[in-house]
Amino acid sequence: MKWEDSKKNYENYLKLEKSLSQNSVAAYINDINKLINFSNNSLKITSPDQVKLQDLKSFLEWLNECGVSTRAQARTISGIKSFYKYLFIENKISNDPTVLLESPKIGRKLPCVLTIEEIDKLIDAIDLDKPEGQRNKAMLEVLYSCGLRVSELVNLKITNLFFDQGFIKIKGKADKERLVPVSKKAIDEINKYMNDYRNSLKISKDSENIIFLNRYGRKLSRVMVFNVIKNLAYKIGLSSKISPHTLRHSYATHLIKGGADLRAVQEMLGHESILTTEIYTHLDVEYLKSTINQFHPRS
Repeated sequence: MKWEDSKKNYENYLKLEKSLSQNSVAAYINDINKLINFSNNSLKITSPDQVKLQDLKSFLEWLNECGVSTRAQARTISGIKSFYKYLFIENKISNDPTVLLESPKIGRKLPCVLTIEEIDKLIDAIDLDKPEGQRNKAMLEVLYSCGLRVSELVNLKITNLFFDQGFIKIKGKADKERLVPVSKKAIDEINKYMNDYRNSLKISKDSENIIFLNRYGRKLSRVMVFNVIKNLAYKIGLSSKISPHTLRHSYATHLIKGGADLRAVQEMLGHESILTTEIYTHLDVEYLKSTINQFHPRS
């Protein structure tokens, strides 16, 4: 059983049985490639069934020596554990060497969040005199109003808009679908974009149902959305590292701060575990301050 055969079978398993997105599959395969390169070059191991626990510990030490962050190390180890779990379930190996492998301990990192005023400034910085200006405004309104991932935004379809009911249907990770309320402001901006810029494009056949398109009438790339937001952030002088996910973090934080139910926020974000959603409860600084002032004897 060679590395390449095992990797190819695992990749098919992720796509067909786990129904992971292309980006998620690529991330898992990238983790396996790191182990394969290390095994071939440093350990002279030519197949996954030859790997022992000590080899994996050596691999983890090598990642650390290469300057890979603790968070990235944990992510890589998680991918490798998934790979070996698959091999064990498929009876490709008799023992799983990752069972006793411990991932490096990482602290929970608080996400970057914008204020409502900063989000307004970001959207107001869009040049509406440019042909793509209205498209960019609609994109940012949807990202903030619906809390979408960038992959969900670029794959959003016309047939998944239910404006009469005030919802859009989103296909998230592992092709899980969810309904997300959409604001009147976002609906207005989408309609303006659809009636103006989008209708003037010569749309390619494979993108006819996709909402947000580039000037060639094709689906936007994730990188293009990143660049739009990065350039706007630079334009208004935001020093923080801003990305499409920053708007998603801001959406969740502002909902929690406004008193939204945690379970409802979990559902709208498409989080599998509520533990992932709970991080946003720690970002309401004013609530924390008021709690201290109310209950601490030194306040």
